[in-house]
Amino acid sequence: MNKTLVASTVALLMPLSACATTDADTEKSESRLTREQQAAKTEVWEPVPEVVSFDKVGVPSDAISLIGDDLSNWTSVKEGDAKWTLQDGVLTVKPGTGDIKTKAEFCDVQLHVEWKAPQPEAGMEGQQRNNSGIFLQQRYEIQVLDSYQNKTYPNGQAASVYKQTIPLVNAMKAPGEWQTYDIIYKAPTFNGEALATKGYVTVIHNGVVVQNHTEIQGTTEWIGAPKYKAHGCAPLQLQDHGNLVSFKNMWVRPL
Repeated sequence: MNKTLVASTVALLMPLSACATTDADTEKSESRLTREQQAAKTEVWEPVPEVVSFDKVGVPSDAISLIGDDLSNWTSVKEGDAKWTLQDGVLTVKPGTGDIKTKAEFCDVQLHVEWKAPQPEAGMEGQQRNNSGIFLQQRYEIQVLDSYQNKTYPNGQAASVYKQTIPLVNAMKAPGEWQTYDIIYKAPTFNGEALATKGYVTVIHNGVVVQNHTEIQGTTEWIGAPKYKAHGCAPLQLQDHGNLVSFKNMWVRPL
């Protein structure tokens, strides 16, 4: 046989043999470890998550409280100071003064808000029954409405992504009772003017999941189709729909 060919064949086989030996040695070494030592190999000790504490009403220490003793966190969408009513930590729409927005801008967030629709007046029904809204980045509305025994189009009832996605269930309490929304929002992203990734939202209404990682199709339009237009971080906005809807204990955690 050609000596050169023999040498080449041996050279090719040697790494395979070495690997087989190494693998066997490794397996034997692993078998000598205790179960605790084997488990420890997949433990990750850093980074250690920061500790979050809570105040007396349950606001996390790393959250921004948006409703306090004054309206300093808010401004009018129409320009100038926010003119809604604030009393004992409860912020109530002052009809005709217009929407209000946070001075701070946000992208991805965890948002907690408690809200209350008053007892409906005679003849109030559908979308007129104590309506408001929470606009993420001033564009994407989570509907606020008294949907307790109140018939309306389902993609416009409480906890809908307005005119887009119907909530999984109606978790509404009776008017006059405080409702709770916990919202986890993933903002859309853009590559220049082009949409890169759509927005997503999860909504928990009174402890019940009603939007489960729901894709936001674009701006929540009253008339017309949703659309995306490039933007950056933007304020949260509360809607003046002409009704005395109230909000309290509203806080946000940028994610």
